[in-house]
Amino acid sequence: MIIEHPQQGERAILVHLDGHAPDVREDPYEFQELAVSAGAVIARFVSVSRHQPTARFLIGSGKVEELRQLVLAEKADLVIFNHALTPSQERNLQRELDCRVLDRIGLILDIFAQRAQTYEGKLQVELAQLEHISTRLVHSRTDLSRQQGGIGLRGPGETQLESDRRLLRVRVRQIKSRLEKVRNQRQLARRSRQRADMPGISLVGYTNTGKSTLFNLLTESKVYAADQLFATLDPTVRRIEIPNLGAATLADTVGFIRHLPHKLVEAFRATLEESANADLLLHVIDAHSPERDEQIKQVLTVLQEIDADDVRILEVYNKIDLMDNLEPHIQRDEQGVPQRVWLSAVGQQGIDLLQQAIAELLEEEIYVATVRLTQEHSRLRGKLFDLNAVQQETHAEDGASVLKLRVAKIEMDKLLSREGVTPSDFFAQFTEH
Repeated sequence: MIIEHPQQGERAILVHLDGHAPDVREDPYEFQELAVSAGAVIARFVSVSRHQPTARFLIGSGKVEELRQLVLAEKADLVIFNHALTPSQERNLQRELDCRVLDRIGLILDIFAQRAQTYEGKLQVELAQLEHISTRLVHSRTDLSRQQGGIGLRGPGETQLESDRRLLRVRVRQIKSRLEKVRNQRQLARRSRQRADMPGISLVGYTNTGKSTLFNLLTESKVYAADQLFATLDPTVRRIEIPNLGAATLADTVGFIRHLPHKLVEAFRATLEESANADLLLHVIDAHSPERDEQIKQVLTVLQEIDADDVRILEVYNKIDLMDNLEPHIQRDEQGVPQRVWLSAVGQQGIDLLQQAIAELLEEEIYVATVRLTQEHSRLRGKLFDLNAVQQETHAEDGASVLKLRVAKIEMDKLLSREGVTPSDFFAQFTEH
């Protein structure tokens, strides 16, 4: 496949609809950031006051004519709408404006196509793109063998209508089959980490809140981090050491965004399962953002979609270096349990407080103890080894085994239940003093 990339950014006219209800409202500033992230040169930004979208163009016919004149005057390559367009609206607008038209979903898909680096990430993006394109095949104008590199045209491209539908169905089946294999591999890796009794921690949050910067600090890694939307797309998992807790795994995931296209949520479900199966979620929040509350709401919505809303959450309010007179601190509830940590990842302030809060929350899920078992309890000793609960074994002068244990409470409780012993009785009887 030949891919032709533009030598420079495409000139784009951005169209934002004002006056929408709050539940469907989009942020015009975020819209401009998205366009720049995709490589567009913003020729004009047009705000349209429209409370009731039209079925044919989304906007009124008079505004369409104004846009047509703007396209000619600015020599624009495309028009991007900060809203979802139906296939018919997109076709009608392209016909009237005589240039390419892209909606918010297509724009986000394009950014994802640029940022995906791993095999899994590329497959997930292509799947979402193909499913998006499948509803728009009627206006296909480009052969699949030649793919243009403009915004919204990266990835799988478009084909002739006669064979497109069949080719797309075949390709979608292939991608889903490959993603299922990747998903199974990820589940095996996850089970391996669980058998090692390492609690899983996952970073979640709105895009560009500083998750990757924080990830690099906690893991001493060099994951790509930049002040741009969707800088991180592919998931990364690293082992970390938490003071007073021990080893754990930390996963960095794709950033969320308001009204994240459902196609992307579905495509990235396997990746997002790292969050759904975590023991603790670190919800990274841009403390300085004026849209902070709305961003929190959007993240919680996506967590609910991927069935991760019942996982314990520690809120991490980042970027306090941009705020006046605010020092790093842990905010606790009435019982003294950590709820929020205020810090600056860029300034490396408050990282020790974050580690402290993580240890406090996770230690509730883990038994850490040293026990003494005599020969008559050799069967129980063997079960503890089978559970990978034993970190170290020494022997007392009388031949008893002294075991240093570190094990998930849920696994230990299951073992003791099968042995007919309660956890309190076990540790009261066998704990080494």
